[in-house]
Amino acid sequence: MQFATNLTKTESFPRCNSITGFIGVTSKHSKSKLLLIRTAVKSRALSLNLNSKRSFAVKCVAEQKLQDPQQQKQQEEEATSSLSPIAPDATSIASSIKYHAEFTPLFSPENFELPQAFFATAQSVRDALIINWNATYDYYDKLNVKQAYYLSMEFLQGRALLNAIGNLELTGPYAEALSKLGYRLEDVAWQEPDAALGNGGLGRLASCFLDSLATLNYPAWGYGLRYKYGLFKQRITKDGQEEVAEDWLEMGNPWEIVRNDISYPVKFFGKVVSGSDGKKHWIGGEDVTAVAHDVPIPGYKTKTTINLRLWSTKAASEEFDLYAFNAGKHTEAYEALGNAEKICYILYPGDESTEGKVLRLKQQYTLCSASLQDIIARFEKRSGATVNWEEFPEKVAVQMNDTHPTLCIPELLRILIDIKGLSWKDAWNVTQRTVAYTNHTVLPEALEKWSLDLMQKLLPRHVEIIETIDEELIRTIITEYGTEDSDLLEKKLKEMRILDNVDLPAEFADVLVKSKEAIDIPIEELQTSEHVENGDNDDEEEEEAIAVKDETDESFIEDKKEELPEPVPEPPKLVRMANLCVVSGHAVNGVAEIHSEIVKDEVFNAFYKLWPEKFQNKTNGVTPRRWIRFCNPSLSKIITEWIGTEDWVLNAEKLAELRKFADNEDLQKQWRESKKNNKIKVAAFVKEKTGYSVSPDAMFDIQVKRIHEYKRQLLNILGIVYRYKKMKEMSAVERKANFVPRVCIFGGKAFATYAQAKRIVKFITDVGATVNHDPEIGDLLKVIFVPDYNVSVAELLIPASELSQHISTAGMEASGTSNMKFAMNGCILIGTLDGANVEIREEVGSDNFFLFGAKAHEIAGLRKERAEGKFVPDPRFEEVKEFVRSGVFGPYNYDELIGSLEGNEGFGQADYFLVGKDFPSYIECQEKVDEAYRDQRTWSRMSILNTAGSYKFSSDRTIHEYARDIWNIEPVKLP
Repeated sequence: MQFATNLTKTESFPRCNSITGFIGVTSKHSKSKLLLIRTAVKSRALSLNLNSKRSFAVKCVAEQKLQDPQQQKQQEEEATSSLSPIAPDATSIASSIKYHAEFTPLFSPENFELPQAFFATAQSVRDALIINWNATYDYYDKLNVKQAYYLSMEFLQGRALLNAIGNLELTGPYAEALSKLGYRLEDVAWQEPDAALGNGGLGRLASCFLDSLATLNYPAWGYGLRYKYGLFKQRITKDGQEEVAEDWLEMGNPWEIVRNDISYPVKFFGKVVSGSDGKKHWIGGEDVTAVAHDVPIPGYKTKTTINLRLWSTKAASEEFDLYAFNAGKHTEAYEALGNAEKICYILYPGDESTEGKVLRLKQQYTLCSASLQDIIARFEKRSGATVNWEEFPEKVAVQMNDTHPTLCIPELLRILIDIKGLSWKDAWNVTQRTVAYTNHTVLPEALEKWSLDLMQKLLPRHVEIIETIDEELIRTIITEYGTEDSDLLEKKLKEMRILDNVDLPAEFADVLVKSKEAIDIPIEELQTSEHVENGDNDDEEEEEAIAVKDETDESFIEDKKEELPEPVPEPPKLVRMANLCVVSGHAVNGVAEIHSEIVKDEVFNAFYKLWPEKFQNKTNGVTPRRWIRFCNPSLSKIITEWIGTEDWVLNAEKLAELRKFADNEDLQKQWRESKKNNKIKVAAFVKEKTGYSVSPDAMFDIQVKRIHEYKRQLLNILGIVYRYKKMKEMSAVERKANFVPRVCIFGGKAFATYAQAKRIVKFITDVGATVNHDPEIGDLLKVIFVPDYNVSVAELLIPASELSQHISTAGMEASGTSNMKFAMNGCILIGTLDGANVEIREEVGSDNFFLFGAKAHEIAGLRKERAEGKFVPDPRFEEVKEFVRSGVFGPYNYDELIGSLEGNEGFGQADYFLVGKDFPSYIECQEKVDEAYRDQRTWSRMSILNTAGSYKFSSDRTIHEYARDIWNIEPVKLP
């Protein structure tokens, strides 16, 4: 049969659009269908053993039941030791791809175009991953090792094909196999849509962590939600950003496996009742089902393949109201199913409406509840007949990636107390030893606060538990600070309580009253108080006159009504999720050294003083596999050649060895050629996506990240506008002499309801439309906004970048991870001393980092000066604002955008993010950039030293620190 037996290593496949033409299956076959399938499966089984460094044992469950344990163990050992893998040759891989094109198709058999080729290729890779996957968790189960579980609302995976075959060390064989089938690996890989499971750095960090966990052989899982549409797909029109639904799942996802047998109930609303046994029971309400979808995450040069488990939601079929449907009430009939399914429709649904808030909270609770139920079920299974809950923290570590998974704290307590029967004391002890919290922000709006009333309706049992935790905290605060100083105690309670604007529980209601009564009031204050109580004679006479005033005098009554002050609305009752995390977890970490200090000194200072041992720093990191090895193969080859080994891919410290070659002219020449080739690729991409032509000989200046005022894309584009204005004021000769040619590239999404961020996107595109069509400027300046920025676009842009902008207001960026990716690829950073910029600058050297702007410790004082009217704007800043207002960039009214930079106070004004303050420093720093770029030898040296200094920012280093300091887990390498 052609499919299984007629392939040789030297055979070349002609390009063919018919699957059956490749496979050799026609209607003339006389062999039985059974023989066809058996032969095909045999061929696929051969192709599964793709890596000569791996050996696998495939178990038959049905046979196991018929064997005694000793016999089964012996057979497994024999299978593991004697199963000799087949070399990963292109012919076997091509056979596997063709098998999937025929027997696991997602397309019609008439054609075998690029999309079909991608799916068949991905499924063939998944076969190898499944064997490693199963072997990994069988081994973990046998050893009953402690596992870490990483809960995150985002996992920004990017395309998986090249990463997977790269980690399996099969890039060459797969490229050859696809060439035999008439395709280029790069073209096939480009057919894969980015998984729309994240928004920015938070989700990409989580994905880098999974890669490192697998590569370093740590037992761990990721838990997230399987968003049907993700965040949104961004289109750029004449009106700026337009959001449309993502379509990443329209053709299916070849990497995931739906585990229909793994599902858990998730409840909302209802009420809490006490049973006759004294236990609390959460009954009634709305029930949905969370179903597991598993995605394999392979490690690099290891068998270890860990799991990312994503939850989708559905309602039971009986929830479909058949009677209503048949009565023509179709929308009503589908309501329960729709309510369940929409939980996992999009990432971060707009929360300006009550409905949006409810949906977001449902998402967070679904992630927490389903994941905790699953973690507990796995623990119980491993424990066997006797479950010792005291051992739970010895086998399970739960990491909360920011505050989104905070509800896993009350959910774990609910399960342990209400379902497993533990006492509050025991359950609280288990919970505190199990969970840990990573803080990713100092921005108040990102430190989540949920309406207590809303949470009470949606999760009544959890509110009871949170109230109990709050009571425990109040008790601790009173014990720590005593009741003598009522002002101090009141301040600490206000600052630290989980429940904000909520009265003290009855048990503590009189604590502050008694402490105030006990204070001795000085004689001076008594005299002042007595004077106030007696008042002046004039006031007394006025009161007497009012008392005898005719009560029927309507004009008098109206006058008094006008004098009455407006009632002050009661502040909303809130649940402070970050405080709940800090109180309930055993570890709290920031994600850069400066951020962790701000967390201790400002954000959670009161908690730090109470529990200093909880607080740690874990500077973020990114995987060098995806962010150098796979996305920048030409640079990777150069690094390996000069270092003399490829070990740097697993041991990033070896990148530091490049330092001794930084002045070598041969290395610098190769370095520049690699960068130029990457720039040529980006130039073609920009032309395809935007229609603009850019010169690869110009400096590529890139800022790609979420659009937010604190990240200051506005500062960048205003700097470009200033540059453009100065060019226009010069002759052609002067322009060429004074300015280095630049291509300024932006990318990133503005949240759909963030009006100011969307104005910034519109402004950037308007500036680009003007500058790019100006014949006087030509290639001297181009401004590009790349639509729908994602991981795949980043993998193209970052290797081509020469200058990268990380210019957030100091003290506001927790860490950043794109700065690390750019540095790894030899890009020089311009930035403030914010987030990981501080550490990057220390490692690459201050001479190889363009620094500007105010420092973090100065920001509060600068804002205070602004509020007092003491800020004097730089004339160049005023000049550029007037230039924008002149209408040179089109008819759009930018008063609100520019107005946010003016005034001394008021919502949306007073330049809260200090664009005006840092503007002169920024443009002067950009002049230094031009000067350095003119000397390409100096620039190349700086670029090499940036890559050499990026060794510290591998996510492998970060994961080792988490494993050692927070999770207490050890690597477990499969035999």
